[in-house]
Amino acid sequence: MRAFVIDGPGRAGVREVPAPVAGPGQVVVDVERVGLCGTDVEFFTGEMAYLHQGHAAYPLRPGHEWCGTVSATGEGVDGRWLGRRVTGDTMLGCGRCRRCRGGRHHVCGDRREIGIRGGWPGALAEQVAVPAGALVALPDAVGPAAGALVEPGGNALRAVEAARLEPGSRLLVWGPGTIGLLAAMFAAARGAEVHVVGQDPGSLALARDLGADGAWTAGDLPEQPYDAVIDATNDPGVPRRALEAVEPGRRVVYIGLAGRASPVDTRDLVLKDVTAVGILGGSAGLRGSVELYASGQVDPGPLVAATVGLDQVAGVLAGGRPAGAGRGPKVQVDPRG
Repeated sequence: MRAFVIDGPGRAGVREVPAPVAGPGQVVVDVERVGLCGTDVEFFTGEMAYLHQGHAAYPLRPGHEWCGTVSATGEGVDGRWLGRRVTGDTMLGCGRCRRCRGGRHHVCGDRREIGIRGGWPGALAEQVAVPAGALVALPDAVGPAAGALVEPGGNALRAVEAARLEPGSRLLVWGPGTIGLLAAMFAAARGAEVHVVGQDPGSLALARDLGADGAWTAGDLPEQPYDAVIDATNDPGVPRRALEAVEPGRRVVYIGLAGRASPVDTRDLVLKDVTAVGILGGSAGLRGSVELYASGQVDPGPLVAATVGLDQVAGVLAGGRPAGAGRGPKVQVDPRG
């Protein structure tokens, strides 16, 4: 089958590789759509931390935001999965340790991550093997574009839930990328007043069109109380500014990752009695994001700027914008296109 393979920093392309076989407890999925994200870019540039920590190595096959149809099942797998449209959890815990047994498989020390960690091949390919226990069924109402946005949706939904919002709460989302805009949309669906901070006028205009009550640059952000702040950026200066912006006794949620340390003065954290929450992975939010997409409460479609084939992936990861791309921050891939 055809798959996208990264051989080293700046070196990648489409290769012919062996098709996956469903081992015990696994299925094979015919991939319908895959999203490209910042993690894939960091693997392409060589900046991804896992490469330097020994958790990942070249050559690697990325792709962790995906959907498709189960085409084969392995020993011990319920045959009813065959032919079903699915997406799945990226985080694959060992299933034996204290964290996994306690429902925290996404932070298992021995976890593998599809297309990211531990050598598990990703979904930027015509097919991908997935443990059956990681599958999430997709209803017909969730099409290909939305199906491949379930994984980032799970992350964003977890961030919104961590913010502990009530109807009428004022939320500040810093960063109008895919995660930030999804968080803004999920929060608005819960009745929150949502404000978004960014730099690019086009991204801010899209945030307004998607229902944000306000979209601002950092320089013109109104000085008003924010009941929660979600940092969905890779800017090392934003964690401190998020803490400064949030109301005392409220919550700051950190889901963005910067390329270097992001200093926060814990005296501010303590003296404001603020709760800070870190979010890694969408595991616990996957089914909730499917439900919100299927019900129509949240439509993630406008976030997709373009859909390309495997042959165009390297150019996108290198910073290229597909011809005719829309305003959204997300580029998706049809591996069979």
